[in-house]
Amino acid sequence: MSKIGVFYGSTTGTTEEIAQRIAERLSVSTTDIHDASKLNEKIAGEYDVLVLGTSTWGAGELQDDWYDGIKVLKKMDLSQKSIALFGCGDADSYSDTFCDGMGILYEELKSSGCRFIGATAITGYTFDASTAVVDGAFVGLPLDEVNEDDKTAERIARWTEELQKQIH
Repeated sequence: MSKIGVFYGSTTGTTEEIAQRIAERLSVSTTDIHDASKLNEKIAGEYDVLVLGTSTWGAGELQDDWYDGIKVLKKMDLSQKSIALFGCGDADSYSDTFCDGMGILYEELKSSGCRFIGATAITGYTFDASTAVVDGAFVGLPLDEVNEDDKTAERIARWTEELQKQIH
């Protein structure tokens, strides 16, 4: 059984709450949920699967807690790890940078040798542009708690079911 760690960067608490909901659906203990600002090689090294979550700030920027966290991950050998991404964004007010923070995590880690899991179809989302869309699909799970919080529970349920199939 693969050991799963959930890591989040959260300024307002929304991404942290989503991380907890995802962890619960994946039967991940609360002791395996970590703030990205406390990420280090020892903690990340304990897990086979890293579920990484971020919000998007400003003009499509990564949440602040991830700037050091991503440096830690880039120094590691991730070739034996699977990574699943989730992101929080606002598709109405920031429809041209929707969940770009998730896209930044993907871009920073795509050459690390890790295996990405959990891509999500763009069907059902309304936005203009996102760096989190690669080859016609989101690189992870995009969520819009500002405008579509009524869809979050179903999206998390579908995504975590799919992740469980992809986790070895």
